[in-house]
Amino acid sequence: MGIEEVVCSRRSQWQNPYAERVIGSIKSECLQHVIILNERHLKRILNSYLEYYHQSRTHLYLDRNAPVPREIEPRGWGKVIAIPMVDGLHNHYRRAA
Repeated sequence: MGIEEVVCSRRSQWQNPYAERVIGSIKSECLQHVIILNERHLKRILNSYLEYYHQSRTHLYLDRNAPVPREIEPRGWGKVIAIPMVDGLHNHYRRAA
C-alpha cells in the first residue's frame, strides 16, 4: 500500500498536531474542570466527553456542525432546552416539542 511509519519526537507539538489538538481539547474543556476520583471515574468522564465531542460540540472545519450531523430544528418546534452532558460540564441544546 505504500504506507510508511514516521516516528515523531516525544512532546513535539508541531510534529503531531492532530493528536496534540485532541489532547489539548480534552484537557482544557474537561479534565481541568473535574476532580478525578479514580480510574473508573476517569474512564466514565472521558467516555462522556467523547460522546459530547462527536455528537454536540461544534467544529470549525465542519462548518460549525458536529461530526455526527445534527438536524435543523425550526423555530416552531418549541422552546430551546439545555440537556446536560459530561456531568453538567457542557450542554446539548434541542427544541422541546
